[in-house]
Amino acid sequence: MRLSCIIPAYNEAARIGAVLDVAVGHPLIHEVIVVDDGSTDDTARVAARAGVRLVQMPQNGGKARALAAGTALAAGDWLMFLDSDLIGLTRDDLTRLIEPVLTEKAHTAISLRRNAPVLWRWIGLDYISGERVMPKAMLAAHLPQLDHLPRFGVEVFLNALWISTARRLAVVRWDGVVSPSKSSKHGLLQGITGDLGMVRDILQTVGIKTAAQQILRLMRQRVRVCPPDLGA
Repeated sequence: MRLSCIIPAYNEAARIGAVLDVAVGHPLIHEVIVVDDGSTDDTARVAARAGVRLVQMPQNGGKARALAAGTALAAGDWLMFLDSDLIGLTRDDLTRLIEPVLTEKAHTAISLRRNAPVLWRWIGLDYISGERVMPKAMLAAHLPQLDHLPRFGVEVFLNALWISTARRLAVVRWDGVVSPSKSSKHGLLQGITGDLGMVRDILQTVGIKTAAQQILRLMRQRVRVCPPDLGA
């Protein structure tokens, strides 16, 4: 079974290289697709390396559209979505996220990073995490819908797919991985604006009541999985 890793990126030249160092050449990943979402910095240049299939969007259209473009080109039976700004990511982290799905212990998997909001770490689920593994067939028929989602509505849209198919979910803790805040990348004002925009897009996609229901349903779908023997 082949797995395609799709990395959407917008103005992440300073950070995407470290993510690619980990993903490219990973023994469980068949291909790495970077979708440069109309970046105005050197993201495309940094991503244009051996082992990467680079897709350049003509203009910035948002994460949902970037993931749809990458999924449409993916040759794998399974998809892994990775954010392009992760810090501290290792090959072992990827293995632990992929392994429960490829060994059929779970149907889907999602990360729980070290700097996820306190509430998400307390309940053991970051329901809007950008790091996920899922069967391509689960999403392939819905790609036209992704093109019409708000920029940051894709995670809750994926949640709805997972819930509707009653999939077993593995939550994988990434205690050494962080995702930098928008404020640290873009400055305080632009960061706050970006965070508010993300919340707006989530609520525009599913609404606050449905978002709460998603959290409860996904928590019920969690399965306990033992980590793979990475030293074997």
